[in-house]
Amino acid sequence: MSDQETTPTFDEIRAIIAALPGLDAGAAAAARAKQDCLTKPQGSLGRLEELATWMAAWQGRAAPELRRARVAVFAGNHGVVAQGVSAFPASVTKQMVANFSAGGAAVNQICGVVDAELRVYELDLDSPTLDFTTGPAMEEEDCARAMAYGMMAVDANLHLLALGEMGIGNTTSGAALCRALFGGTAADWVGRGTGVDDAGVQRKIDAIEAAIARNAAALGDPLEILRCFGGYELAAIVGAVIAARLARTPVVLDGYTCTAAAAVLFAIDPGLLEHCVVGHCSAEPGHARLLRTLGKVPLLDYGMRLGEGSGAALAIPVIRSAVACLTGMATFEQAGVSGRDGA
Repeated sequence: MSDQETTPTFDEIRAIIAALPGLDAGAAAAARAKQDCLTKPQGSLGRLEELATWMAAWQGRAAPELRRARVAVFAGNHGVVAQGVSAFPASVTKQMVANFSAGGAAVNQICGVVDAELRVYELDLDSPTLDFTTGPAMEEEDCARAMAYGMMAVDANLHLLALGEMGIGNTTSGAALCRALFGGTAADWVGRGTGVDDAGVQRKIDAIEAAIARNAAALGDPLEILRCFGGYELAAIVGAVIAARLARTPVVLDGYTCTAAAAVLFAIDPGLLEHCVVGHCSAEPGHARLLRTLGKVPLLDYGMRLGEGSGAALAIPVIRSAVACLTGMATFEQAGVSGRDGA
């Protein structure tokens, strides 16, 4: 088949999105009922109880599982780097992918500790997106192809998918997505990324406002916003979130740029991110603003701004603990412990 025959169009992607399944209300109710019978005061595990019920609801079973977790890191390059928006050259993206493969990155160490499989997906690192200050970052076909590639990160045997990204310049792209999706000014969404100075921050702001002016026709259509302001790895994240919903696989989003990519789906329908939690709050200032917009409370806040799925991976043991409490704790009856009424 030709690429044209195998690559979905935006219309086909919209049709897939419109047919995505919802949560399993019966599984959620059963999980909540069991929580109330476990050997603890009702509600005493706080958000752990919410997380376990969330896992049950999206896996579609009252006793959720978390034996197999995958961290999927998508890597892509951005033409807007030509505007001086990063402290590092675009060549670092490929170098870091090699570092992932060699086991030398932070996410490798975290995945080893939390017992999660790490997979890294490269998206044509030798061919960056176009500079979005001069026009759309991607053609529809290229954006849709990247989304389809991201869908490959999900398979039927996964219990949890954690998503991250690597791409020099992608905090500028993430901030541009937020500016285009949710308004405000570029300054509201921009941070220092990999560590640019004040002049670099201003270059990021200028690049985003120039891109907004140049691609104004895209505003109002989230998929067109993704095409014009996003990147290949960010489009792949959107595809992975869609595929996870189809497979009933709960998702952990990483930091600012990853959450900005997923926010494209929120802009289509806020319910499209109900199967996602956010692993941590990035030190990038735009992330807290974005989380408030999405109504998401992160699981961790350690002042991290690394990317590469590190914060999402670090949250996996929290979710695993929540599942273990739901499925492994004894009930009052099983333990012979008196309940609140003395029974």
